Amino acid sequence: MRCDISLRVEEEARYILRTGATVRDCAKHMGVSKTTVHKDMRVRLKTLSRGLFEEVGEVMDKNRAERHLRGGMATREKYKGQKSEVQKANALGIRD
Repeated sequence: MRCDISLRVEEEARYILRTGATVRDCAKHMGVSKTTVHKDMRVRLKTLSRGLFEEVGEVMDKNRAERHLRGGMATREKYKGQKSEVQKANALGIRD
């Protein structure tokens, strides 16, 4: 494996361990694609450092298990404060 790639892989792994970042957050921070980070962590890291691979795997598995919760929270924040048309009509005292 090329030296620059192995350095990037180790840097990504250490970032994920230090911050608990998701693949998406790590990709944004490192300036690479999500696919690159995922391949780096699941394929390339295994050949570089087995111990680091297992530690990062635990963080990635935890993030994957929590993914549906983060999506629900994001949706709730998106619609927080917005009232439906029915709620607006009820607040104004308008009935069908």
